Amino acid sequence: MSLILVISGPAGVGKTTICNRLLDEFSNQLTRVVTTTTRKPRKGERHGEDYFFTELEEFKSLVKKNEFLEHEVIHGNYYGTSRRAVCNKIKESKNVLINIDVAGAKTLSTEITKENNFKAKIVSIFLKPNNLNVLKQRLKERGSDSTEEIDRRLKTAKNEILLADNFNHTIISNEKDRDYSLVKAIYLNNT
Repeated sequence: MSLILVISGPAGVGKTTICNRLLDEFSNQLTRVVTTTTRKPRKGERHGEDYFFTELEEFKSLVKKNEFLEHEVIHGNYYGTSRRAVCNKIKESKNVLINIDVAGAKTLSTEITKENNFKAKIVSIFLKPNNLNVLKQRLKERGSDSTEEIDRRLKTAKNEILLADNFNHTIISNEKDRDYSLVKAIYLNNT
Protein backbone atom coordinates (compact mmCIF):
# COMPACT_ATOMS: atom_id res chain seq x y z
CA MET A 1 0.00 0.00 0.00
CA SER A 2 1.26 3.46 -0.89
CA LEU A 3 1.90 6.15 1.68
CA ILE A 4 0.75 9.71 1.13
CA LEU A 5 2.96 11.92 3.30
CA VAL A 6 1.46 15.36 3.73
CA ILE A 7 3.73 18.09 5.07
CA SER A 8 2.17 21.39 6.04
CA GLY A 9 2.69 24.47 8.16
CA PRO A 10 2.92 28.24 7.86
CA ALA A 11 4.93 29.92 5.10
CA GLY A 12 8.62 30.08 5.99
CA VAL A 13 8.64 27.21 8.49
CA GLY A 14 10.88 25.03 6.31
CA LYS A 15 8.46 22.70 4.50
CA THR A 16 10.19 22.91 1.12
CA THR A 17 13.66 22.38 2.57
CA ILE A 18 12.50 19.24 4.40
CA CYS A 19 10.63 17.94 1.36
CA ASN A 20 13.66 18.41 -0.87
CA ARG A 21 15.87 16.52 1.57
CA LEU A 22 13.38 13.65 1.79
CA LEU A 23 13.24 13.44 -1.99
CA ASP A 24 17.02 13.46 -2.25
CA GLU A 25 17.49 10.75 0.35
CA PHE A 26 14.59 8.53 -0.69
CA SER A 27 14.46 9.18 -4.43
CA ASN A 28 13.94 5.48 -5.14
CA GLN A 29 10.92 5.22 -2.79
CA LEU A 30 9.30 8.65 -2.66
CA THR A 31 7.86 10.85 -5.37
CA ARG A 32 6.57 14.40 -5.22
CA VAL A 33 3.28 15.78 -6.46
CA VAL A 34 3.99 19.17 -8.01
CA THR A 35 1.39 21.80 -7.08
CA THR A 36 -0.22 24.08 -9.64
CA THR A 37 -0.25 27.79 -8.79
CA THR A 38 -1.08 31.16 -10.24
CA ARG A 39 1.69 32.91 -8.32
CA LYS A 40 4.79 34.09 -10.13
CA PRO A 41 7.97 32.00 -9.79
CA ARG A 42 10.50 32.98 -7.15
CA LYS A 43 14.13 33.22 -8.12
CA GLY A 44 15.45 29.77 -9.01
CA GLU A 45 12.04 28.06 -9.23
CA ARG A 46 11.34 26.03 -12.35
CA HIS A 47 8.05 25.24 -14.05
CA GLY A 48 7.16 21.57 -13.70
CA GLU A 49 9.76 20.97 -11.02
CA ASP A 50 8.88 23.37 -8.20
CA TYR A 51 5.36 24.25 -9.33
CA PHE A 52 3.24 24.23 -12.43
CA PHE A 53 2.89 27.98 -12.96
CA THR A 54 -0.30 28.92 -14.75
CA GLU A 55 -2.54 31.87 -15.46
CA LEU A 56 -5.70 32.45 -13.44
CA GLU A 57 -8.11 31.60 -16.28
CA GLU A 58 -6.38 28.27 -16.93
CA PHE A 59 -6.47 27.47 -13.21
CA LYS A 60 -10.21 28.22 -13.05
CA SER A 61 -10.75 26.00 -16.07
CA LEU A 62 -8.97 23.12 -14.29
CA VAL A 63 -11.19 23.67 -11.22
CA LYS A 64 -14.33 23.44 -13.38
CA LYS A 65 -13.04 20.16 -14.87
CA ASN A 66 -12.55 18.77 -11.31
CA GLU A 67 -8.82 18.30 -11.97
CA PHE A 68 -7.82 19.11 -8.39
CA LEU A 69 -8.21 17.08 -5.22
CA GLU A 70 -8.04 20.39 -3.43
CA HIS A 71 -7.50 24.01 -4.31
CA GLU A 72 -7.16 27.10 -2.16
CA VAL A 73 -6.50 30.79 -2.45
CA ILE A 74 -3.49 31.62 -0.28
CA HIS A 75 -2.18 35.19 -0.02
CA GLY A 76 -4.08 36.13 -3.18
CA ASN A 77 -2.72 33.26 -5.31
CA TYR A 78 -4.41 30.01 -6.28
CA TYR A 79 -2.86 26.62 -5.48
CA GLY A 80 -4.13 23.15 -6.37
CA THR A 81 -3.15 19.48 -6.06
CA SER A 82 -3.70 17.42 -9.21
CA ARG A 83 -6.13 14.54 -8.77
CA ARG A 84 -4.61 12.70 -11.74
CA ALA A 85 -1.03 13.06 -10.49
CA VAL A 86 -1.82 11.61 -7.06
CA CYS A 87 -3.95 8.81 -8.52
CA ASN A 88 -1.29 7.81 -11.08
CA LYS A 89 1.47 7.66 -8.47
CA ILE A 90 -0.66 5.47 -6.20
CA LYS A 91 -1.53 3.16 -9.11
CA GLU A 92 2.23 2.78 -9.63
CA SER A 93 2.52 1.80 -5.92
CA LYS A 94 4.71 4.81 -5.18
CA ASN A 95 4.89 6.70 -1.91
CA VAL A 96 3.73 10.26 -2.45
CA LEU A 97 5.00 13.46 -0.84
CA ILE A 98 2.73 16.49 -0.83
CA ASN A 99 3.94 19.88 0.43
CA ILE A 100 0.74 21.83 1.02
CA ASP A 101 -0.74 24.79 2.86
CA VAL A 102 -2.74 24.16 6.03
CA ALA A 103 -6.22 24.75 4.56
CA GLY A 104 -5.44 22.57 1.56
CA ALA A 105 -4.21 19.72 3.78
CA LYS A 106 -7.60 19.34 5.43
CA THR A 107 -9.46 19.37 2.12
CA LEU A 108 -6.94 16.94 0.61
CA SER A 109 -7.43 14.37 3.37
CA THR A 110 -11.20 14.59 3.03
CA GLU A 111 -11.08 14.15 -0.75
CA ILE A 112 -8.60 11.28 -0.66
CA THR A 113 -10.80 9.47 1.87
CA LYS A 114 -13.79 9.83 -0.51
CA GLU A 115 -11.84 8.59 -3.58
CA ASN A 116 -12.36 4.88 -4.24
CA ASN A 117 -9.21 4.76 -6.43
CA PHE A 118 -6.90 5.66 -3.58
CA LYS A 119 -5.57 2.63 -1.77
CA ALA A 120 -3.11 4.51 0.37
CA LYS A 121 -2.29 5.40 3.94
CA ILE A 122 -2.31 9.13 4.69
CA VAL A 123 0.11 10.54 7.28
CA SER A 124 0.10 14.27 7.93
CA ILE A 125 2.79 16.36 9.61
CA PHE A 126 2.39 19.95 10.80
CA LEU A 127 5.60 21.96 11.10
CA LYS A 128 4.94 24.52 13.79
CA PRO A 129 7.23 27.52 14.22
CA ASN A 130 8.95 27.79 17.59
CA ASN A 131 7.47 31.29 17.76
CA LEU A 132 6.31 33.97 15.34
CA ASN A 133 9.48 36.05 15.73
CA VAL A 134 11.56 33.13 14.43
CA LEU A 135 9.11 32.71 11.55
CA LYS A 136 9.31 36.43 10.76
CA GLN A 137 13.11 36.24 10.66
CA ARG A 138 13.00 33.21 8.31
CA LEU A 139 10.63 35.02 5.97
CA LYS A 140 12.93 38.06 5.93
CA GLU A 141 15.99 35.89 5.24
CA ARG A 142 14.20 34.22 2.34
CA GLY A 143 14.31 37.63 0.70
CA SER A 144 11.39 37.08 -1.64
CA ASP A 145 8.59 38.90 0.19
CA SER A 146 7.86 42.55 0.88
CA THR A 147 7.32 43.78 4.45
CA GLU A 148 3.56 43.87 3.77
CA GLU A 149 3.64 40.30 2.45
CA ILE A 150 5.57 39.11 5.50
CA ASP A 151 3.03 40.77 7.82
CA ARG A 152 0.19 39.10 5.90
CA ARG A 153 1.93 35.70 6.10
CA LEU A 154 2.45 36.11 9.86
CA LYS A 155 -1.22 36.95 10.36
CA THR A 156 -2.16 33.82 8.39
CA ALA A 157 0.36 31.78 10.41
CA LYS A 158 -1.37 32.74 13.69
CA ASN A 159 -4.59 31.17 12.40
CA GLU A 160 -2.83 28.15 10.86
CA ILE A 161 -1.09 27.30 14.15
CA LEU A 162 -4.52 26.85 15.73
CA LEU A 163 -5.15 23.95 13.31
CA ALA A 164 -2.07 21.91 14.25
CA ASP A 165 -4.20 19.38 16.16
CA ASN A 166 -5.85 18.34 12.87
CA PHE A 167 -2.62 16.61 11.82
CA ASN A 168 -1.28 13.18 12.79
CA HIS A 169 2.02 14.68 13.97
CA THR A 170 3.17 18.14 15.05
CA ILE A 171 6.84 19.06 15.03
CA ILE A 172 7.86 22.29 16.71
CA SER A 173 10.45 23.63 14.32
CA ASN A 174 13.76 24.29 15.93
CA GLU A 175 16.81 23.62 13.76
CA LYS A 176 16.82 22.32 10.17
CA ASP A 177 18.73 19.07 10.77
CA ARG A 178 16.67 18.21 13.85
CA ASP A 179 13.40 18.99 12.07
CA TYR A 180 14.46 16.83 9.15
CA SER A 181 15.42 13.92 11.42
CA LEU A 182 12.01 13.98 13.08
CA VAL A 183 10.14 14.05 9.75
CA LYS A 184 12.38 11.31 8.37
CA ALA A 185 11.65 9.11 11.40
CA ILE A 186 7.90 9.54 10.87
CA TYR A 187 8.31 8.64 7.20
CA LEU A 188 10.37 5.53 7.96
CA ASN A 189 7.95 4.39 10.69
CA ASN A 190 5.10 4.45 8.17
CA THR A 191 6.76 2.71 5.22
